[in-house]
Amino acid sequence: MKFAIVLLACLLAVAYANEEADVVKEFSEVNKEDFKYGYELTNKIRAFQEGHLEGEKLWLVKGEYEFVSKEGKHIKVTYTADDYGY
Repeated sequence: MKFAIVLLACLLAVAYANEEADVVKEFSEVNKEDFKYGYELTNKIRAFQEGHLEGEKLWLVKGEYEFVSKEGKHIKVTYTADDYGY
């Protein structure tokens, strides 16, 4: 569930820019007990997230995304999700 919420937050950052952009960099690695992915677009949107499974059910996730607002301000959000929430 937490993974879906974080992914949604990253997608909202992309939608917020509301413009066409090309992918400059992109990578992903998904394994049974860990993952990481990231991307960078030509419109200065960038996101990175990684996580690993601790125990049988607990995902520890950290990441960040950044973009330039319509007003020209650089916005960067860094987050951690664990057994205590965000």
